[in-house]
Amino acid sequence: MLHFPVLLEESVDFLLHKHNGHFIDCTYGRGGHTSEILKRIKSNSTLTSFDKDPDAYAHAKNIKNKNFQIIQDSFGNLEKYFSPNSIDGILFDLGTCSTHFDNSIRGFSFMREGPLDMRFDNKRGEPLSKWINYADENEIKEILYKYGDEKHAKIISRAIMDYRKEHQFKTTTELANLIVEIYPDKNIKIHPATKSFQAFRIYINDELNELSNALSQAENIIKKGGIIVVISFHSLEDGIVKNFFKPQIKNYPKDIPLNISELKSFECIAKKIRPSKKELELNNRSRSAIMRVFRKLWA
Repeated sequence: MLHFPVLLEESVDFLLHKHNGHFIDCTYGRGGHTSEILKRIKSNSTLTSFDKDPDAYAHAKNIKNKNFQIIQDSFGNLEKYFSPNSIDGILFDLGTCSTHFDNSIRGFSFMREGPLDMRFDNKRGEPLSKWINYADENEIKEILYKYGDEKHAKIISRAIMDYRKEHQFKTTTELANLIVEIYPDKNIKIHPATKSFQAFRIYINDELNELSNALSQAENIIKKGGIIVVISFHSLEDGIVKNFFKPQIKNYPKDIPLNISELKSFECIAKKIRPSKKELELNNRSRSAIMRVFRKLWA
């Protein structure tokens, strides 16, 4: 299946508020945003892209451009590579790349049989097939609630424990078929395993903690007037983004007049931008995308 970068024109338009400087694409994926940025930046500008996925890294190594470098690491390590107030624009395109779902070997899709892995970096950490075979019932239930908003988390976690009495989970379809079999809502509009697979993927890759860490580091390395663009795909990601960029007014003395603008490190210059009707027709996977854009007010 073709890879369509989400909100491509809109995100790059905001990111390149000026066409010279140093920019970061935190999620290379299959290079859609990276390629568009490289087309537009001036010859004295640079672009650094991140991706911890070995397939994405190998893909990016094919780009021959003196203004570009790819780093195979988590975007949660931005400060390892960049000093404070050194970056003009940062793009976060969160979630998964479409190729993760299309390649059954990566273990992300409940529609394709493959090893139950789900790691973005399949050389580090433990695959889902290992964790799900030793995790206790309550832990599984809590993860399904917290990261998948799965109302039948208790039923699914109990079924997983029962299955483990005689079997070990090895493949995506073993888990998906079990969920389909025991799922109470037989007329549900989405696949019964959708929320469970999302929850397990977020947990295995520690996605939300990584995002929180990355935003904190992005705040430090972005210049005054620099732009941070974030494209999120579910409410948990979007909630972290919104809360991070809110003015921090906790523990502020109640007897001192409060000017909210003085507390802001950033201003929101675009919020809740969604894909156009035309984009949705080309790429239905973009339907849940929300883009927010922020400008740093002071160093």
